[in-house]
Amino acid sequence: MHDIKRELSPAGQSTAMFSLIVAGEAVFFLPFVLPRVFRPTLLDVFDVTNLQLGIAFSVYGVVAMLAYFPGGPLADRFSARKMMAFALVATSIGGLALATIPSLAGLRVLYGFWGITTILLFWAPLIRATREWGGAKLPGRAFGILDGGRGLVAAAIGSSAVALFSFFMPAEVQNATLEQRADAFRQVIFLFSGITFAAAIFVWFALTRSSKRSDDSQSKYEPGGVGRVLRMPTVWLQAIVVVCAYVGYKGLDDVSLYAHEVLDFDEVRAAKVGTLSMWVRPFSAIGAGLLADRFGVARLTMLSLLVFGIGSAVIAAGAFHPGVTVFFFATLITTSAAVFALRGLYFAMMEAGRVPFGDTGSAVGIVSVIGYTPDVFMGPLMGVLLDTWPGELGHQYVFAVLAICAMIGLLASILFWHIVRRQV
Repeated sequence: MHDIKRELSPAGQSTAMFSLIVAGEAVFFLPFVLPRVFRPTLLDVFDVTNLQLGIAFSVYGVVAMLAYFPGGPLADRFSARKMMAFALVATSIGGLALATIPSLAGLRVLYGFWGITTILLFWAPLIRATREWGGAKLPGRAFGILDGGRGLVAAAIGSSAVALFSFFMPAEVQNATLEQRADAFRQVIFLFSGITFAAAIFVWFALTRSSKRSDDSQSKYEPGGVGRVLRMPTVWLQAIVVVCAYVGYKGLDDVSLYAHEVLDFDEVRAAKVGTLSMWVRPFSAIGAGLLADRFGVARLTMLSLLVFGIGSAVIAAGAFHPGVTVFFFATLITTSAAVFALRGLYFAMMEAGRVPFGDTGSAVGIVSVIGYTPDVFMGPLMGVLLDTWPGELGHQYVFAVLAICAMIGLLASILFWHIVRRQV
């Protein structure tokens, strides 16, 4: 398999990966990091319910599902540099529209637009470029560094955004008017939009070479990749693992609201809980990636799913109440570590599953169509659970769903492990 690192100097290798890290997270700042960290504020400023916000997420998910499949083969044929840079610019423009505080209908249209920019033009090129960077020997390291680095960027920018939000809020946060909160929130949106645009410029100059080589037969685009990938059972099991892991990732959107409604944290402290979860990501994803190259991707995936399931079950059991914060933070950190470890592992499964490199985009498209269906159903599902059963009970139901999905993913990862062992 062609290894992009053979063509680049050590500095070039580092710059290329750093550009993938920054771009890979910046493109999702506006649609996902923003509502994750500032969910209570967003609900009030936009005057929407959890269900209405969930439906906006669902619009994104539906568009994304339609975009994953054609986006995969496009990534096998065209320059990652051009596709990713254009996607980032378009996404940042959407942030300017968000800063106008649009109506609910406008919010749904905006999330549909982001589904096109972040998925059709961006996602598969990012995964292909990362797989090529790691080569055949270090897939875990490549994807661990990518997702861990993305997590570090998200945590740093998320913490900066909370500080900016706090700066523009009055000293007594509880007494802030809706207009004051909207103005502070708008500054955060501008921050995220500016960073997304800057990431486009970075990618354009950092990925100056095409990652493809005409003399490498495994890297060439060949028709029929979708059919070849569909016949691989490991790809289907990988897709199931991604579904279950991504349910966990989407479920973490609830932690700031959980802290606010169940543990009585104010909005700033609740936002800090969201960023704490994000700070776990870089260490767990990079650590999991490095360990996976030594002990096997399948083994680390099974362990991560087990820990994720146990942590979710503890929260679902209603173990926490105001004042019991140490145990809560320990559980949150452990569960978040497992979820983010999975994000650093599940695309590294392509190497263990022996997906041909030339079919990487097609495999990403198929796995993503199935694996990211939580973008469609998790938002509305969480909205229904939280709005129908207000307070702690609704949050318990959300984490019960996460625990069940973790166990399903564990079974799929065990089957994947058995198949991979037979292929050795």
